[in-house]
Amino acid sequence: MRWTNQLQLRIRSLFQRQAADRELNDELDFHLQKQTEEFIAQGMDPQEARLAALRSFGGVTQHQEECREARGTRFLENIPQDIRFGLRMLRRSPGFSILTILCLTLGIGANAAVFTWIEGTVLRPYPLVSHQERVMVLGGTERGVSRVVPISWPDFLDLRKNCTLIDSFIAEKITGATLSIGERSETATGSLVSANYFDALGIHPILGRGFTPDEDYGRNAHPEMVISYVEWQTRFQGDPRVIGKTQLLNGVPHTIVGVAPQGFYGTFVGYSWQFWVPASMQETFDSTGYHLEDRGERWIEGFARLKPGVTLDQARQEVAAVAKRLEAEYPATNRGHGVTLLPIWQSPFNATSAVLPILVVTLGAVFFVLLIASANVSNLLLVKAFGRRHEMTVRLAMGAGRSRILQQLLTEGLILSSIAAAGGLLVAYWCRNLLTVVLPARTAPLYVPGNIDWRVLAMSAAVCLIATLVFALVPAIQTSNMDLAGALKSESGTLLGARGRSRLRSGLVLVQVALSFLLLVGAGLVIQSLHALRNADPGFSARGLMVTYLDLFGTSYDRERASNFQDQLLDRVRAISGVQSAAYSRNIPFTYRPYSSAPIKVDGYDAAPDERIEIEYNEVSPGYFATTGIPLVSGRDFTRADNETAHPVAIVNETMAARYWRGADAIGKRLQVKDRSMTVVGVAKNSKYENLLEANKPFFYVPLRQNPSTFVLINIRSQMEPATVASALGREIQSLDPNLTAYRVLTMRDLMDRMNSSQHVAVTLLGIFGGLALLLAAIGVYGVMSYAVSQSTRDLGLRIALGATAPDLLRLVMSQGFFLTAGGVAAGAAAALGLTRLMGYVLYNVSPRDPLTFAAAFLVMALVCSSACLLPALRAAKIDPIRALRE
Repeated sequence: MRWTNQLQLRIRSLFQRQAADRELNDELDFHLQKQTEEFIAQGMDPQEARLAALRSFGGVTQHQEECREARGTRFLENIPQDIRFGLRMLRRSPGFSILTILCLTLGIGANAAVFTWIEGTVLRPYPLVSHQERVMVLGGTERGVSRVVPISWPDFLDLRKNCTLIDSFIAEKITGATLSIGERSETATGSLVSANYFDALGIHPILGRGFTPDEDYGRNAHPEMVISYVEWQTRFQGDPRVIGKTQLLNGVPHTIVGVAPQGFYGTFVGYSWQFWVPASMQETFDSTGYHLEDRGERWIEGFARLKPGVTLDQARQEVAAVAKRLEAEYPATNRGHGVTLLPIWQSPFNATSAVLPILVVTLGAVFFVLLIASANVSNLLLVKAFGRRHEMTVRLAMGAGRSRILQQLLTEGLILSSIAAAGGLLVAYWCRNLLTVVLPARTAPLYVPGNIDWRVLAMSAAVCLIATLVFALVPAIQTSNMDLAGALKSESGTLLGARGRSRLRSGLVLVQVALSFLLLVGAGLVIQSLHALRNADPGFSARGLMVTYLDLFGTSYDRERASNFQDQLLDRVRAISGVQSAAYSRNIPFTYRPYSSAPIKVDGYDAAPDERIEIEYNEVSPGYFATTGIPLVSGRDFTRADNETAHPVAIVNETMAARYWRGADAIGKRLQVKDRSMTVVGVAKNSKYENLLEANKPFFYVPLRQNPSTFVLINIRSQMEPATVASALGREIQSLDPNLTAYRVLTMRDLMDRMNSSQHVAVTLLGIFGGLALLLAAIGVYGVMSYAVSQSTRDLGLRIALGATAPDLLRLVMSQGFFLTAGGVAAGAAAALGLTRLMGYVLYNVSPRDPLTFAAAFLVMALVCSSACLLPALRAAKIDPIRALRE
């Protein structure tokens, strides 16, 4: 038969089965009739000829089945029947069905939940943004520096002008503003963005418009804003006439020109912004001055949307080539600087790069949980299959093929996993915002959602199929390989020999114990790491140190008035009872707010021809080092005399002194910072500036009084509660200016915990999934031991009759459970020694093979498994020997 005819027949067999069967019966009847007519022609009477034709033709029903098998559609035809039969079997054993579905729901649900987090925070973290796979992070590079940095606005414009493979460049800068509401003010968080921000991202405001191209130009010429949907609902109660109204941001009236759609929260992972303003308003939101024409000021954290069909490597080569030309054209500002593109999940400008490794480790953990759940269900199905041995024996004896039995059992497994997958997706939906709960609180609104889309559904379906193969295949193969002759002869008809079946079930429990031990070790290592982080020395004294900020930039204060106000306030704060010391600074450690940086030249240091030294610095007031607890190694602190009229001075850290003065005393040495000659008056101990994991780097401090600012951070050392300090600070601010309000006071420990949030997330998630794995492993051990006791009733009764005591039986059962646990722990320890080294990049000051962690995991595993064995052991010790021997 030609393949086209075969295909046509198979399609008809699927969708017109009754018509195909009628044609088959007609064809068989035709052949029988012809054979009957031949026998009649040979002299037989019609009835005898009919019987002879049937004998010659063979079994009609058998030929019908052979023809149906030849169509190649029998597998699909049997599926509805298998599904109906499988559902009846589930209804017949509701307890078994609930237990297996619950185990699988936990396993599949945990995987689906992590899929939603990866999808919603890493792969496609910006809701409503179209074609996120083509959106790349735009960042700068520095020769000799591994991290990615912002770029300048003039460089951004040149890239936009000269790159042909990029559909659009998008600029963004996170900013805060003082929002004046009547007689009070509060902080609002938003972004400075290029005019094409909304159009390039595919975001269409539900009211009004986005920004127009001309709003990229003009110094503070476009005081306009787009507000978020949440801001529109909360502050304006969803007023449809909000367009055209104004809000005071940093003392400047901004006209509302649009309302972002519901569900769009901005393009910074983890936060929900309240407003967006055009980049031309940069000076209004940046107290350091006007930077739109300064190629040396790098503040843009942007994006680039690739044209369709363009690869990341192609686009990266093009922007690097443009950056190379800019370096040649502007050596004074661009020497050693380049431009690169990164996928969204590698963004250095938010928490994505820190959360990603934790989610990868968590994904591995939940996959182990799925394997443990599947092994649990495999054991349950083996017990169930043993109870159905008579059914399988009869079906095989009546001619059912082993493949047919295998299909039926796999279908039943698929039904279980499908129901569990539906429950798992429900669990994932409930847990989609769990990351927001486990992350430390922020001052800006947190938004770290999971995203359930077709990709998550597809991955969940794949997990469902994998789970079916893992937990249903082994019992199905064991059942289909049943010894038919032996089962028919045996009164008890086992699937396998008792010893073989016991080995299989014990092997599955070993897998559960091993994987659970592995997860316990992983959770223990992360807990140790977090403990090490919390006790690490940041180079300053975090205990009792609190910070808040004073923003006079958004009010009517000029620099001179702001400086006078700050002096008066600092004196008042230092006089508060319970405050040990206080000082100002332009920045604080352990935040996403970058430090200022500047190119420097050091007297006596011969830089390489292409070396451009650019070092970060902080501007601080007198008393800063005493307040923060950073020791001065040599020299002096800043004083009030270090003001605008005094000679510029600086304090360098130990690393900077060692690198550029090579062991010589740095006191009295000179360095040039932005064309200003400064004298080093002190050397401070090294400290951490961005996070605890960073290596020591050059850093210096300059007096805040030599460059007064309207925006400062207040560092306060006190043993009082933050709320008490905030209340006292608020009273002092109000007494100086009733129109100003105090902002939230945070402890330095809170800030450090926030920067270590990935460790907190790892501890929480691995703790949850490790506990879940432990529970499933305990259920597995209990199930095996309980089943072993129930199947060994006669043997145990005989032991009692021969003189065994209850403690003897208790020891016997507990020893079997101990051997199972020991074997699983040994296998898990071997796996942990190889796999935990992959966690090195999320651990701090902890060996991946820490013996204390392994010992603690062993004790927990032994305790849980012993508890799981205790109940079956007690039941074995209470067996009635007379009753057991009669059964």
